[in-house]
Amino acid sequence: MAAPASKTIKDLNGTWVLNKKLSDSADPGLVIQGIGFLIRNIIRVAPVTIEVKQYEAPGSSPATDPSDVVHIDIVQSAPGTSPSTELRSLDNVARDHSDWLFGDVKNQVRWTAPEEIDDDYLKSGWLSEEGGKFLIYSQETSVGKGWTATQVWGFQTVEGERRHCRNIVIQKEAKRVEFRFVYDWQEPN
Repeated sequence: MAAPASKTIKDLNGTWVLNKKLSDSADPGLVIQGIGFLIRNIIRVAPVTIEVKQYEAPGSSPATDPSDVVHIDIVQSAPGTSPSTELRSLDNVARDHSDWLFGDVKNQVRWTAPEEIDDDYLKSGWLSEEGGKFLIYSQETSVGKGWTATQVWGFQTVEGERRHCRNIVIQKEAKRVEFRFVYDWQEPN
């Protein structure tokens, strides 16, 4: 389902389901990240749901400005796997994160505009929103496995409908994979 007009990058609150027909395959990226065949197959076929809670609160690090920053808490789940929780603060401070799928990573997240992104794939296709910096830029660096995952989040027109999307680039040494995730909005019950 297309994103309702009320959903913007400033309000992603709610439930989103990865549309596998409209999304590109993440499999080549998961290979670079060292994810095994069995887990990749589960991810390939199982519905992936993200529950998003977006809010403003004080920064969670002494290095951050004491004013409120945007936090995005995501619980991602797929049948047959353990859910994973991602806690993101859009203050451009590198934070440690660990989960069962990707292991130990450093994650840094900030607001951005297309002209601030130096990668043609990551900055392409975005619908403009009010307020200048209308995209979320997230970069994860694996601790010990040598890969980086860079994502840009926003809204794009996909098959004539406005949808929440993520352009993603996974890199390790000379290997690079680009893919897009397209999400369906799920109405609350």
